[in-house]
Amino acid sequence: MSESKPSVSTESEAKKSLWQMVKFTLFSISAGLIQVGSFTLFNEVFHWEYWVSYLLALVLSVLWNFTFNRRYTFRSDANIPRSMALVALFYLVFTPLSTWAGDALTKGGANEYLVLGGTMVCNFVLEFLYQRYVVYRNTIDTNELARRRQGRE
Repeated sequence: MSESKPSVSTESEAKKSLWQMVKFTLFSISAGLIQVGSFTLFNEVFHWEYWVSYLLALVLSVLWNFTFNRRYTFRSDANIPRSMALVALFYLVFTPLSTWAGDALTKGGANEYLVLGGTMVCNFVLEFLYQRYVVYRNTIDTNELARRRQGRE
């Protein structure tokens, strides 16, 4: 029996998904730089407690990441307040858990930057899946950037 080849549509969808992951990764790296930079400022210069430094740095990185991923990664015209509310729901769960765990780990002697790195990796993976399959599930490639690109193809 001969094996069937994947359809062009399936290959195209796979390439699009891969490109979304690449863009999400690049924007997450930039958000990570903002998070690490602001955390370092709050932790080393102001000497704030871990949880305060972490929480403020996380908020700054989330706002940055949300803005760029909505426009460029998922190219969505989804309602901004609704999308932000959905992202806020994610962080209503993630933030207290990661703040509590990070504070407990650092008070137990773990290095602040290793804890921060671990929470950032967890955040990266979970947030991509949540945004892709919950926040922008039905509105991917619906903004003006996507429409212009589709018009050129």
